[in-house]
Amino acid sequence: MSDSSLLTLTDYGLYCAAGDFFIDPWKPVKRAVVTHAHADHYARGCGAYLVAAPGERIFRLRLGDGAVMNCVPFGEMVDMQGVTVSLHPAGHILGSAQIRVEHRGEVWVVSGDYKREADPTCAPFEVVPCHTFITEATFGLPIYRWQPQREIFEQINQWWRGNQAAGKASIILGYALGKAQRIIAGVDPAIGSIYTHGAVEQVTRAYRQSGVQLTQTTYVKATLQPDWTQALIVAPPSAQGSVWTRQFGNQSSAFVSGWMRLRGTRRRRAVDRGFVLSDHVDWTDLIHTISDTGAERIGVTHGYVAPVTRWLTEQGYDAFTIGTRFAGEEGDADDKDDDTNLD
Repeated sequence: MSDSSLLTLTDYGLYCAAGDFFIDPWKPVKRAVVTHAHADHYARGCGAYLVAAPGERIFRLRLGDGAVMNCVPFGEMVDMQGVTVSLHPAGHILGSAQIRVEHRGEVWVVSGDYKREADPTCAPFEVVPCHTFITEATFGLPIYRWQPQREIFEQINQWWRGNQAAGKASIILGYALGKAQRIIAGVDPAIGSIYTHGAVEQVTRAYRQSGVQLTQTTYVKATLQPDWTQALIVAPPSAQGSVWTRQFGNQSSAFVSGWMRLRGTRRRRAVDRGFVLSDHVDWTDLIHTISDTGAERIGVTHGYVAPVTRWLTEQGYDAFTIGTRFAGEEGDADDKDDDTNLD
């Protein structure tokens, strides 16, 4: 990107000089437009935030009641010093948005994190035509191709039933914001009761208050000790191997992430099972999305940046890289869960 571009990269993150605002800033700034409430996409302490209205309760949970927030519906146009900004569904988690920026007929879209397969916990992804599209590349290699989520949830259901038969509690690990709620929405509640870690419970409550319909769950700390061998316990990755997990006795653990596509990652996580379910696009949907936007210039960030940029250049796109302070979903796993101290 050149200094004359509509968006430029600075020490504070992606900046729009014409509108005097930052998108997903790394440090506190005067005005921030934020794609979603995972900790690697916002900075606390900004003067004001523009966010998508469906994610208001989540942002309040993350930023605190004192944060100045303008929560706008998807698609609503906001004038920022002559620059038109609108937010459009990204399909990643509740309230996740792509940021559309238009100035003097030029349109850029910053995708944030996104996925194309719809799930009941958030608004589905919307293709936004543009001249320049900035895409994540978390899983930007051809080896990453996802199975339909219904198949993954059937695998999880079978694992849960098998643990019940073996007299083991089922502890399933996923990010407290987004992945945990997708798990709760996707498993079969007829198999048994679902319990939550405190970090998961807090976010799940905010989802329900936002109108998302989720299966009934019980906060572990607020219940008498049941027969854990019949239960599914949803917890953040930080809970793995902790004192908190010992209360469940004989148990089997599983991790839910796109990174479970790699056997080595599963071994490093030291879990019994790995389920390949990601809230990011796989290689196929990444390439299809870039094509669907109609953009000729593609900025690539966050993940397998070099391979994706090289492939796009070979296909005739004007592709360029955008630096980030975050390595990708696995690399910043701890940053995605702000409230893992709750148990």
